[in-house]
Amino acid sequence: MAASREEALSAQMRALRYQVNPHFLFNTLNSIAGLVEEGNTVGAGRMVLSLSSFLRTTLELDPLNDVRLADELTLQTGYLNIEGERFSDRMKVRVDVARELENALVPSLILQPLIENAVKHGVSDKPGMVEILISAGRVGEVLNLSVENDVSDAPNPRRTHGMGIGLKNVAHRMETRFPGAGSCVAGYITPSRFKASLTMPLRLA
Repeated sequence: MAASREEALSAQMRALRYQVNPHFLFNTLNSIAGLVEEGNTVGAGRMVLSLSSFLRTTLELDPLNDVRLADELTLQTGYLNIEGERFSDRMKVRVDVARELENALVPSLILQPLIENAVKHGVSDKPGMVEILISAGRVGEVLNLSVENDVSDAPNPRRTHGMGIGLKNVAHRMETRFPGAGSCVAGYITPSRFKASLTMPLRLA
């Protein structure tokens, strides 16, 4: 039974790992095509290399293994750089992580759905500049991670006050990985600001 449970958990984690938003791939490829048509071969080449590096890294990661927070942030920064090419100067990214927490261990790709959510419902929906804030802190032996982003004040039929499938998957993964000690909560902290927060035991590499 233990072996069957481990196999089922492994399959579930791999399914979550490969749940890269297809719209991200479509939009990135369309942006590359647009840059080529504009004659911006340098920008197109940069996006191709960034996309290749991001996909290669995600495919090499084992979803059952933890990674250093610094490595997770490096991967997510690469993702945001790709999206930054699409949104040009409309997206501002800020990272607030103490150096002492860079060696904290976190589940691989755990921030990916949170950041995808921030781009989709923040940058894509809101005109003008949008800030995405990635932060980490500790309270005793507990690690707190969060992703905040600006959202449009205008009514949006796609906006929900609960968690979408991506965030629900993260919440389930946290509860499975850290029974009784891991969680994911998300919601609006102001009418124009959304925040998703992760809580887990603090473990250092």
